[in-house]
Amino acid sequence: QVQLAESGGGLVQAGGSLRLSCAASGRTFSRKTIGWFRQAPGKEREFVGLISWTSVGVYYPDSVKGRFTISRDNSKNTVYLQMNNLKPEDTAVYYCAASDKLGYPNEASHYNDWGQGTQVTVSS
Repeated sequence: QVQLAESGGGLVQAGGSLRLSCAASGRTFSRKTIGWFRQAPGKEREFVGLISWTSVGVYYPDSVKGRFTISRDNSKNTVYLQMNNLKPEDTAVYYCAASDKLGYPNEASHYNDWGQGTQVTVSS
């Protein structure tokens, strides 16, 4: 089991940037695929991207491709989500999650451990 904690959320104007961090505890973190999800009020949780434990596999949906970048530092047990050119529709609570699945686990059900989330608000 991995414990996860997100940080770095806040209020930003459209076109701005934020970097979220996902700090993990647990000896198996370095072997986990880490995914980012977001959930806006009244909407389902949406996949934002993932990074494999080797950092070789990094995937994004079209909605954020070219604007969001995921990286990880296993020596610090931390995964980052760099968000650039933010839009009001990016407003949501952002979550990181850990999965044992290989390949492209892009659904919330593929993940076992979740952080508490951090709020990102983008003003127009």
